[in-house]
Amino acid sequence: MSSCHPYAVISAQRLLPVLRNADADEAVRQAAALLAAGCRAVELTTSTPGWAEAVTRTVPLSDAHGRRAVIGVGTVTTTGQAEAALEAGAAFLVSPYPAPEVREVAGRRAAVFIEGGFTPGEIASAARSAGAAKVFPAHVGGPRFIRSLKAVLPEALIIPTGGIRPGDVHDWLAAGASAVGIGDGLPADPAELAAVFAQLARPCCADCADRPDRPGRADGAADRTVAEPRP
Repeated sequence: MSSCHPYAVISAQRLLPVLRNADADEAVRQAAALLAAGCRAVELTTSTPGWAEAVTRTVPLSDAHGRRAVIGVGTVTTTGQAEAALEAGAAFLVSPYPAPEVREVAGRRAAVFIEGGFTPGEIASAARSAGAAKVFPAHVGGPRFIRSLKAVLPEALIIPTGGIRPGDVHDWLAAGASAVGIGDGLPADPAELAAVFAQLARPCCADCADRPDRPGRADGAADRTVAEPRP
């Protein structure tokens, strides 16, 4: 299995689904559908009841190409949430705004943390700390705001999230976003969903580029691509 860094996976995927579900079972089903469609990195959120259970159940899954899923946890704002997410197996943490408590946990446990912010100072602080920052709520500033941020933070991995429609993703990428967080609006039809990732995603490394597709994985026939929802 490839052990690509979450930043590499997210940047290559270019669209990061952010899931807010009614319960853990629904979160697992939606994450599994995304993985089967060609997505590899998925962000679950602490706003979902039973989110830690959902993380534990999705972490062992693989994507449509047989690569280990990269499951992150968003809306992480406290020490307890950060510790619980990492114990559940999260590959990365995301906050919607500056969260010193989470930054401390991430530093102590050598975890990947994408800290949120909106002002240039907040975003610069997050990027200088960990190399990445979430811009939220991104729709307030628009793609031109991202372009201005990249002019002074050219090496930062910037992930705008909030109020972005799937049809506008290319505008944000063209402005300099490394990837775009999408909370809703992705197609439910499996073929249409697969087309979205096929159009946007690129291999994150030579190992992933050389990995052959595995037909038939979307039905869960091999390597546990799709979770089996509990009765």
